[in-house]
Amino acid sequence: MAYSWFKAFHIVGFVVWFAGLFYLVRLFIYHVEANQEPEPARTILKNQYQIMEKRLYHIITNPGMFVTIAMAIGLISTEPEVLKEGWLHIKLLFVAILIGYHHYCARLIKKLAADECAWSSQQLRALNEAPTVMLVAIVLLAIFKNNLPTDMAAWGIFAMIILMAVTIQLYAKKRRQDKEKLTAQIGQIPQEQS
Repeated sequence: MAYSWFKAFHIVGFVVWFAGLFYLVRLFIYHVEANQEPEPARTILKNQYQIMEKRLYHIITNPGMFVTIAMAIGLISTEPEVLKEGWLHIKLLFVAILIGYHHYCARLIKKLAADECAWSSQQLRALNEAPTVMLVAIVLLAIFKNNLPTDMAAWGIFAMIILMAVTIQLYAKKRRQDKEKLTAQIGQIPQEQS
């Protein structure tokens, strides 16, 4: 019975944790893009994003991580023999990388607050996809365990990364084209009025 409780709240924890991580870096993107706004909008937006980033990190993302880890420890305590399984070692490696990513986000919060973040919005969009890759790998390992078809999984994850990179590039191109169209339309307005 304890195993089921630990597993249920482990799942709840990682859903909350990943939701926080996904949204947090999305806020970073908006925060960086606020630099392109004229004053006073720039300052207002940046201040609001700082508040949202800190609250999201401390009230949602951190607790999600702590619940996930605590429940994982509980799961392992009910079945300690699982520590000998190769799939779990790989899963724990991805979790360790995810914890590093989590703490790097805290560092970015501080850099954004100090106006020292060197990341562009496009680079942050790529960074925002990292937890997706880790989520897929972790879930596949948890479901398939030692029966994971590693070749197919590796190629699938590789294809997913390529698709994400292409999508980010296409989105950046579309935004550039939209901005050029808007600039051209604004430039034509005075001519049409005269």
